[in-house]
Amino acid sequence: MTKEMHPNNRGLIKWIIIIVLLLFINFYQLPYYFTIPGDAKILTEFIEVEDGNKHEGTFMLTTVRIGRANVVNYVWALFSDERELVPEDQIRREGETDEEYQHRQLMMMTSSQDLAVFVAYNHAGETAYFENKGVYVTAVVPDMDAEGKLEMGDRIVAVDGEEVFEASKLLDLLADYSVGENVTLTIEREEEISDVSIELMYFPSDLDPSGERGGIGIAQPVTDRTLIHEPHISIDTNQIGGPSAGLMFTLEIYNQLTEEDITEGYHIAGTGTIDEDGIVGRIGGVKQKVIASHHAGADFFFAPNERGSDISNYAVALETAESINTDMEIVPIDSFEEALEFLNNLK
Repeated sequence: MTKEMHPNNRGLIKWIIIIVLLLFINFYQLPYYFTIPGDAKILTEFIEVEDGNKHEGTFMLTTVRIGRANVVNYVWALFSDERELVPEDQIRREGETDEEYQHRQLMMMTSSQDLAVFVAYNHAGETAYFENKGVYVTAVVPDMDAEGKLEMGDRIVAVDGEEVFEASKLLDLLADYSVGENVTLTIEREEEISDVSIELMYFPSDLDPSGERGGIGIAQPVTDRTLIHEPHISIDTNQIGGPSAGLMFTLEIYNQLTEEDITEGYHIAGTGTIDEDGIVGRIGGVKQKVIASHHAGADFFFAPNERGSDISNYAVALETAESINTDMEIVPIDSFEEALEFLNNLK
């Protein structure tokens, strides 16, 4: 004899299924991040050169908001002109924790600021130079011998007793060792010095598909260096991370160091990394940054030109500007000097 389910029970089960599906859709994280336009912020809010000059125009820092994609965000991004999906491995390194990712982003921001000060001060005839102090560990590769021996934030100051002050020197010294050999690193951690013995191993296939490259197991070591400069400058970007504001930092700092307003009263947004030679490099999220700058009322947007590449940030920025029908002019930039040249021609 069979019994029919009570209508109330059927309704309860239906609602339980709906709730479980809603929880799954909202909380199950896919191996993607989504990006959306952030803000275009006036850089005088973040940067102040001691006794610096005030000007009418503005340079703007552009940002992108980023988050882990659930099912809803994934589908939304597929049909959105402003959202983009980025595979997880293009954002986070394998095994990287939230803390390590944030630390890496903030370290890149600090380096970007130092490079901007260095380039701007030297162009303006002010004092700025670097003193190298060692090599920072920014991430440890899982399952290599450094795991458990080195930590994010350690500073390597010697290899088998030979002093190391920059990342290139560390890599040159390690190149003399073979897989299976041990090397003694002198490290500084929380103001304490210690020696650590590490065996060189082959890098995993995701970092080296050839399977032929060996190392101690740290990813992208960064030179720890102090910038010596005069006059004093204050830069406070809160928790904004990454290196992509380098060009705009450099322009704002230079503008505060000079009596002439190089903006000519315009509102100028943009993006791009900067190196010691003033070369502008590629960044991510340029589409979202163009949209943010348009909403902020920028007159111009500086985008890395990558020497005229067909897939450059500039090409994407130009396409985006056309799609949103903005009056903002997209300007291709390969160097700080090229940006200055464009601004000088605005007179």
